[in-house]
Amino acid sequence: MTTQPERVAAPAALVAHARRFHAEGGVPAVPRVAATVLLLRPAGPGFEVYLIRRVAAMTFGGMYAFPGGGVDPSDSRTHPGWAGPDPRGWGDRLALDPAAARAVVCAAAREVFEEAGVLLAGPDPASVVGDVSSDDWEAARQDLEQRRTHFAEFLAGRGLTLRSDLLLPWSRWVTPEFEPRRFDTYFFVALLPQGQRTRDVSGEADHTLWLPPAEAVRRAEAGELTMLPPTRMTLAQVAAAGDLAGVARAAAVRDAATPVMPRLVDLDSESPHFTLG
Repeated sequence: MTTQPERVAAPAALVAHARRFHAEGGVPAVPRVAATVLLLRPAGPGFEVYLIRRVAAMTFGGMYAFPGGGVDPSDSRTHPGWAGPDPRGWGDRLALDPAAARAVVCAAAREVFEEAGVLLAGPDPASVVGDVSSDDWEAARQDLEQRRTHFAEFLAGRGLTLRSDLLLPWSRWVTPEFEPRRFDTYFFVALLPQGQRTRDVSGEADHTLWLPPAEAVRRAEAGELTMLPPTRMTLAQVAAAGDLAGVARAAAVRDAATPVMPRLVDLDSESPHFTLG
């Protein structure tokens, strides 16, 4: 039995990009490796996910997404203290060599601290730091964000170990070929550590919110939240897991290595759609 690819309506701005790209005979940009993290927290009988809306001046501005960004050179050059699967184990899961896998995991942890003020690290392999919103932590976060220090140096200076086991790999998405800036993004899920809270600190978002994933999908389909197909699809997948335990079980068996790239079809029609899968 053949599974038909899912079709998702394409935002008008992306359709315009695609038409211009094809009309001009554009050459696809090389995707930059990136990582993004779905932060989850319990909420009543279910759970919520943290969403940020990118400022208009940024790539994909105005879209709701998850904290994340590109792998920085320092993510591969410096080696933090490490807990959880070793880089070779991560490489097996992500279909990367160990050095590249370590860089992706470091980028995920670094970006969620830089953009949301959430630190997936602890003084030992079995614990996580608590509140990291005080002035001294914030000064350290700003130094990291401005590249005045590197993530491994920051962790070592505070006697902390990166808790790679708190990141659960979920999927991998590649930006369509017509976009001028493209990313090869590894998606992870992580539970918000007890005692920590998300903070809008990076200047890259103009709005943030916590929502049950199913509600976020409903609002996206109603046009209340604008998001790209990878975000909406990931929210729907996480919602289908039912609860936080279900998310962990689903993450354990998901293919987080094979890239998915949305493709625009019926570009010359009045209602172009992305196909997924």
